[in-house]
Amino acid sequence: MALKATIYKAKLSVANLNIHHYEDYSLTIAKHPSETNLRMMYRILAYSLLCQEELEFTKGLSSDSEPDLWKINYDGSIDHWIELGHPDERKIRQICSKAKMVSIFTYQDQTSLNWFKSIENILPRFDHLSVTHLSVLDGQNIEEIVERGMNFNISIEDDEIWLSNEKDRINIGVSSVKKPSL
Repeated sequence: MALKATIYKAKLSVANLNIHHYEDYSLTIAKHPSETNLRMMYRILAYSLLCQEELEFTKGLSSDSEPDLWKINYDGSIDHWIELGHPDERKIRQICSKAKMVSIFTYQDQTSLNWFKSIENILPRFDHLSVTHLSVLDGQNIEEIVERGMNFNISIEDDEIWLSNEKDRINIGVSSVKKPSL
């Protein structure tokens, strides 16, 4: 019998000072059995950085044909494809041909550095692609704050995210590797 996804609830209070976006969100997140708490938390951070109407979590790891997050237009076209991890060149070409905007977020420092080096020559081909690296700056373990019901205050300013709950406050760096040239 196949394992089922575990459901998490997250309430986010997002204050993005970079774009003057201030909003509260109630999210239901299905965590695939093979997904780590670390990866799920970075999905939440990606959501926080890009939050907008109609942005939604997808089947993620359960489906090869869907990203981790996306925004679908009413006509069924993909407005924004958001991927976590290290897609290969073939997948980058594929997803860039499907969506008007593509964002890739990485979060594993050494693995991400090696990945950047392997794909840096193809990145300029895609005007509508952004690549961003996220990393915990203060040595804390982001996985320790995961609970089935989570309440987070998320403050975004310049190249930093402050993620906090009632007990903890974690500083996450945001490094833009490639910005869209649209």
